[in-house]
Amino acid sequence: MKPQANEQNGSTQNGDIATDAASVAMDAAAIVPTAAAVAATATASATAVASAGAVVPAKSSQQLKLEMLNMGNGNGHENCTFHHDLELDHKPPTREALLPDMARSYRLLLGGLGENPDRQGLIKTPERAAKAMLYFTKGYDQNLEDVLNGAVFDEDHDEMVVVKDIEMFSMCEHHLVPFYGKVSIGYLPCNKILGLSKLARIVEIFSRRLQVQERLTKQIAVAVTQAVQPAGVAVVVEGVHMCMVMRGVQKINSKTVTSTMLGVFRDDPKTREEFLNLVNSK
Repeated sequence: MKPQANEQNGSTQNGDIATDAASVAMDAAAIVPTAAAVAATATASATAVASAGAVVPAKSSQQLKLEMLNMGNGNGHENCTFHHDLELDHKPPTREALLPDMARSYRLLLGGLGENPDRQGLIKTPERAAKAMLYFTKGYDQNLEDVLNGAVFDEDHDEMVVVKDIEMFSMCEHHLVPFYGKVSIGYLPCNKILGLSKLARIVEIFSRRLQVQERLTKQIAVAVTQAVQPAGVAVVVEGVHMCMVMRGVQKINSKTVTSTMLGVFRDDPKTREEFLNLVNSK
């Protein structure tokens, strides 16, 4: 009889296990549609259906923000990664739109320095500082085509043109303090010449940005090349950097000289020497 009892107990246990397994299976079956529904909802949220019926990834918040900034103006901002690239048609939001946020930031900065931004001498400083910074960086709102304004002329001239000692003011992007100096530009025309004042205006486009002198020098040379397609362009920049004068090593007599040579100025030592002699002559 004991074996029978064992068999009955075994049958009961097996029946319980079968019942539990069936219950788990039913629960799992109920979970599967729910998980599928959640996945479908997530997929619907993560994708956008194009008018043609194709499924494309949903746009990120950064992409949507860029599209909103450029709605209706078509300035190509969505293709810009950095302000200091060579896209000459780059334009940030309008000056008026930037002022309130910038003024609030300057007010916070004054408070962080331990100052009282509400005292008489500082109450309008945040707005004044914001306007000044926008002026220092107005090059972001300028492009080569607008600055040239059609001042490119057909001329049977293939000798060197040099404009030297163009005054330059810029802002060091590492410390947000000024650097300033002079720029000398030379180019060898190929039957096209540029209005002389436009060389100075090209300097303004790129110097009125957050900059490093090395990049500034090359950007000026590339812009002149784009303007008149000459046989060559040479640019020399001599700058005094306040980040080296009023802080850090504090070397007040130091000057930084950078150059970019393109085309014949790079390939022909005699042409390069002629340009440098003209630049260094008094």
